[in-house]
Amino acid sequence: MPLSKQDIDHIALLARLEVAPQEKGDYVEKLSQIIELVEQLRAVDTTGVVPMAHPLDMVQRLRPDSVTETDQRDYLQQNARDTENGLYTVPKVIE
Repeated sequence: MPLSKQDIDHIALLARLEVAPQEKGDYVEKLSQIIELVEQLRAVDTTGVVPMAHPLDMVQRLRPDSVTETDQRDYLQQNARDTENGLYTVPKVIE
């Protein structure tokens, strides 16, 4: 599905980009190639293929989920203008 210069104008408008008239032909060619590649990928039969987050079978090493610092909320909220139930209160901005 090749794109036209009008398509490039529309895409540029949606993306709020300014495209110089002399660059439109280059954008038509490159974006059309990208769309063709996506169409080729869509044509591949992926039945039975399990989605994966990474191509290698790796496990992320995680640290133990344990508390390492003491609760300093009251100390840190001493400089706040106003707090309520341990939360910072701010003026209402949106009605």
